[in-house]
Amino acid sequence: MKINQHIQNVYNWFSGAPLHILVIVVVAFLFQTFGGRAITRAMDRIATADFVPGPQRTVARQKERARTLGSILKSTLNGTVWVIASAMMLSEFGLNLGPIIASAGVIGVALGLGAQTIVRDILAGIFMLVEDQYGVGDDIEVLEVKGTVETVGLRITTVRSTDGTLWYIRNGEVLKVGNRSQPKK
Repeated sequence: MKINQHIQNVYNWFSGAPLHILVIVVVAFLFQTFGGRAITRAMDRIATADFVPGPQRTVARQKERARTLGSILKSTLNGTVWVIASAMMLSEFGLNLGPIIASAGVIGVALGLGAQTIVRDILAGIFMLVEDQYGVGDDIEVLEVKGTVETVGLRITTVRSTDGTLWYIRNGEVLKVGNRSQPKK
């Protein structure tokens, strides 16, 4: 039995770039799904592990930190997977990625120089979370603000002062912080 020429042409077309792109999308989706699940499982283990015996408040704080770090890791994983998948799909269309990558490097350096404060804020936020300097609900004094921490993010921490004002404090600007809520060790 001989295959029709039209069907053969469609099969030849589909078995080229479209099939490769479909495989790239499926593999990227699988990496995103299974990687996200692995991160969630790891952060759940960290959140429930008893690293430091002590009051229950530290366990709640540990869970919050694990959830925040899990969210950061998932976002990083998703971004990385889809940037790589997009580059692979563009190369399937025959696009030369060399000049694009070189341009991205130059643009990245320019943006990096312009975004130094954002990078400093995020790095300070990561270290602040890892070192457990303060958390949601803590009574702190930072810069000239005294109040209760309402949210803790990688870039910004919000503090409600005693007069009701909500202060947005960039983590990179915090040089010293006093925490009245942390128990004595």
